[in-house]
Amino acid sequence: MRQIEVKRDGWDVALAALQRPAMQADTGLEDTVRGIIRDVRLRGDVALLELGRKFDAPDLNALVVEPEDLDRAEAAVDPALADAIRVAAANIRAFHARQRENSWSFSSGGVTTGQLIRPLQRVGVYVPGGTALYPSTVLMTVIPAREAGVEEVVLCTPAQKDGSVSPAVLYAASIAGARLIIRAGGAQALAAMAFGTESVPRVDKVVGPGNLYVNIAKRLLYGHVDVDMLAGPSEVCVLADGSASARFVAADMLTQAEHDGDAAAFLITPSAALASAVQAAIERALVGQPRRAILERALLEHGALIVGETMAQCIDLANRCAPEHLALMVEDPWRLLPSIRSAGAILMGRYTPQALGDYIAGPSHCLPTAGTARFSSPLSVESFLKRTSVVDCSIEALRELAGHITAFARGEGFEAHAQGVEVRLEEPET
Repeated sequence: MRQIEVKRDGWDVALAALQRPAMQADTGLEDTVRGIIRDVRLRGDVALLELGRKFDAPDLNALVVEPEDLDRAEAAVDPALADAIRVAAANIRAFHARQRENSWSFSSGGVTTGQLIRPLQRVGVYVPGGTALYPSTVLMTVIPAREAGVEEVVLCTPAQKDGSVSPAVLYAASIAGARLIIRAGGAQALAAMAFGTESVPRVDKVVGPGNLYVNIAKRLLYGHVDVDMLAGPSEVCVLADGSASARFVAADMLTQAEHDGDAAAFLITPSAALASAVQAAIERALVGQPRRAILERALLEHGALIVGETMAQCIDLANRCAPEHLALMVEDPWRLLPSIRSAGAILMGRYTPQALGDYIAGPSHCLPTAGTARFSSPLSVESFLKRTSVVDCSIEALRELAGHITAFARGEGFEAHAQGVEVRLEEPET
């Protein structure tokens, strides 16, 4: 991995190493995705089946997972994993139940204003397949939607080579509260949920992580349907002082780098000795890793060990990085916490591993990436709510405010706006 010392190499070099490109569309891929979206919009289920056979399962012959397959899923899941799914689901529900919001209103001077908060009626969840299975993503997306009050959740996930869906994914869907499961992956799945097909009902919003094709589809489909975020490859930034365990830091960096070769792992520390120890610890930990090729690519191409001159400078670098996961591997993480401005999730101290947040703790692991934590938030109950403003005015209050309203209206050149107020004051109440 690259080791960068701010004192030697400069601030700009260190900052550049931490910058992650946003999920941008390659022109060729964008044209391909546009074609997929158009095909699904025009031909519906026929296009979904053809694309599913091309990319996922050569003999795919059904899109909808039958209810009995959901009911049988638990028996086919390893008991330890099934138990973990149940524990995680309970924690995720408990966390997101605290995020529920209520409608509100208040009155002042004859005018009542308020906000009507309602859940979306139907949402679509995308759960990727490919090199790994993600029952955890099912829980982390479906449960917040259900806790928000969403009535119907449609879940799309690619079929396995034999045309089936992983029993673990199905069991997680059943536990979380998604009963309509569609065997569809990639951009075609998002198009189906955005426009609707014979088997896939049109949804109000699509959420869930995915590859570049999925993110391009989200960007192109926004406006036809709401989307959660354009989430790029996974990333972690460990902010550590000299008290940190090099083995623990290395473990946290490998945890996110394991996802895929485009994932990123950073260490920022004022301790050169720790940086060197982490480098050695990573090399030892790589031995025997089943996904070693993926890990090595991620660390070599997208990893960095950055040595700052002071902890204050290191904190500034971490905030500018605005990582998906920020691990505070310092002696007193709670004292440091107020200094952190931007991160998707913050893992506090030496005994809070990345995997705890990914699977069990409770907050959704669908987090902003590529520096977008500067302005965006994790998936939550709020992601599935819509807000409508409510205004109620008495005749007495309207008389009191009329002059101000008409001054604004005529000042902006909108005579009909002003007359819309004045006509109400001319007519007798009935």
